[in-house]
Amino acid sequence: MALIVQKFGGTSVGTLDRIRNVAARVKHTRDQGNQVVCVVSAMSGVTDGLIQMAKGLSENPSERELDVLLATGEQQSIALVAMALQDLGVDAVSITGRQAGIHTTGSHTRGRILEMDPALMSQFLAEGKTLVVAGFQGVTPNGMIHTLGRGGSDLTAIAVAASLKADVCQILTDVDGVYTCDPRVVKNARKLPEISYDEMLEMASSGSKVMQSRSVEFAKKFGVIFEVRSSLNHNPGTLVLEEHSHMENVVIRGVSIERAQARLTITGIPDAPGMSGRILGALAEAEINLDMILSNIAHDGFARHSFTMPSSDLGKAQAALKPVLAALAPHSKIETEAGIAKLSAVGIGMRSHSGVAATMFQALGAVGINIGMISTSEIKIAVTVDEPRIEDAARAVHDAFGLDKAPA
Repeated sequence: MALIVQKFGGTSVGTLDRIRNVAARVKHTRDQGNQVVCVVSAMSGVTDGLIQMAKGLSENPSERELDVLLATGEQQSIALVAMALQDLGVDAVSITGRQAGIHTTGSHTRGRILEMDPALMSQFLAEGKTLVVAGFQGVTPNGMIHTLGRGGSDLTAIAVAASLKADVCQILTDVDGVYTCDPRVVKNARKLPEISYDEMLEMASSGSKVMQSRSVEFAKKFGVIFEVRSSLNHNPGTLVLEEHSHMENVVIRGVSIERAQARLTITGIPDAPGMSGRILGALAEAEINLDMILSNIAHDGFARHSFTMPSSDLGKAQAALKPVLAALAPHSKIETEAGIAKLSAVGIGMRSHSGVAATMFQALGAVGINIGMISTSEIKIAVTVDEPRIEDAARAVHDAFGLDKAPA
């Protein structure tokens, strides 16, 4: 008997008919002789509706109270899914994040999982019950309801699978796996049968919307094998697992794009120890996640730092840096550029193959696309391009590496 964790997103439980479909799928998995733990999100649109209600009462609602409010969305879903399962004759029980033993830390609305205590879940499983667990939520050390932020239900599913030592965790969604690129952008994109944690992590952090990067990090840390597959059919999806030797035969696994990016450049920074720390510290305190970082010394002897970030964070970044720049030399100033996008080519095969950057840049040059900033890691090359050309860029690079064809 296998223990399978299945996670269903908001679209999958968006209506009563869809909830019945989820219940039927869980029952089908159970009827095959498996134990099942089902993790669900709030019904699609519910979380946004709750946020709108909060902002209708207060321009700046308390984050603690937002957590209390938003957690009700998942509690509604788990109760309804449990009822649908019971109606099919399945002995099901709903469990909140607190009851599932999800202990969290960090700021309200942006919680991080600290530890898991699966005692109650294990007890119910031993009694033969099917569990329906609320995603996206946990409890702080002092007993406060705490939500996990964007991608929190995926993270819940991975954490539950890790704590229960599940055989596999299935992330069931409206896509049927991880593709070499977004099929809406590249029509001949191909579904991948498997991908390593590191490749999935790079693609998630580079704009792939299939999984949030922190869920992949958690899975890698605890060795949770998970599969991204469709909730609409029973076709095999994409397995995300530890790297193995033959994976390096594939030079590039996939191409990701991330729109709505912005560049912020600070010029005239004194070339002295501690300057970068002061600048980055101010941005960190404002909880701004930077992506590409480029630093050099200009011909005038002053340093120049450039960062990329989501366009939505640009105003907040400028406000955070204002007092820092005021304390620096009068030469310091900020330059900004919006309307850019990021293109990333990812593959662990880069470690053992040369010429990847040359192929990528030649492909972009051949279609007249100019490159802005460049960032590399051991398994990724990322560039910024003008946002209106990002889809052309993705198609050119996808074709250059022959990603539409399965490796021999």
